[in-house]
Amino acid sequence: MSDVHQTLDRAGITVFERGWLSSNNVLIRGDRDGAVLVDSGYWTHGAQTVELVRHALQGQPLARVVNTHLHSDHCGGNAALQAAFRCVVDVPVGLAEAVDAWDEERLTYAATGQHCPRFVRDEVIDSPSTVTLGRWAWQALAAPGHDPTSLAFYQPDLQVLISADALWENGFGVVFPELEGEAAFDEVAATLDAFEALDVRMVIPGHGPPFTDMPGAIARARSRLESFVSDPPRHAMHAAKVLVKFHLLEVKCEYLDGFWRWLDGTRYFEAVHSRHFPDVPWRDWSREIVSEMNRRGSLQILDGRIMDSGG
Repeated sequence: MSDVHQTLDRAGITVFERGWLSSNNVLIRGDRDGAVLVDSGYWTHGAQTVELVRHALQGQPLARVVNTHLHSDHCGGNAALQAAFRCVVDVPVGLAEAVDAWDEERLTYAATGQHCPRFVRDEVIDSPSTVTLGRWAWQALAAPGHDPTSLAFYQPDLQVLISADALWENGFGVVFPELEGEAAFDEVAATLDAFEALDVRMVIPGHGPPFTDMPGAIARARSRLESFVSDPPRHAMHAAKVLVKFHLLEVKCEYLDGFWRWLDGTRYFEAVHSRHFPDVPWRDWSREIVSEMNRRGSLQILDGRIMDSGG
């Protein structure tokens, strides 16, 4: 049995690795108080998420859903899980009021052109604090950068870090505050420094498989961060392509007219264009995003339709 599987087994953790449209879901089994699920994926996978959890628990209750942050790919399954299991949902304190008011601007769903079914939050999680997830006490740590309210969870006895999108095996998530003109690259660096100070045996990222080489992952993340700091337009274009790719992962295929309506109405594209590429005509710039992704095999255009190609 590998170190990863031994650690997961000891901790009572099952990781549902979901790809890129949905975040990983981390199921932590409990005793009398029931199990906890960290992050719930994208809404289009909601029924699948419910069935994965139900099959894994085999009749045991799901007591809580805990969100590391409230991007649509991490909390889009909350409503379906609440309906199926009558579980409570705990969210980072920084966006609790936005959830209560269902402010899709503050929650970024309008800005990203993504959807998240409305859910009801119960408790909030602040940092630093201690939260019980399953049978273990975990440290809730601030992990800003990718999202200013994001949390990570660290269990020192198991030496396990749930890093969400603050650290992947090869990089980290788009630094969304930078798209709004807010300096956040320093926060990414500070989060990586904080992770490096922990005694970590295994990392469970927001996307991709659990891994054990955290020093290597941090080195790769820092290298990527340096490339973005030295060339902010590169990060901005990367973000634009990520948004296009995510949209195509969701819709699979759509007519180009509908795609351009979506892109034109999604505020983050306008923010990237106006901040970094104001001298390039809007349609020339947006078409170049699609053309480059087409050349690289990330999408296909055929018979007036645009579709995801899996590249």
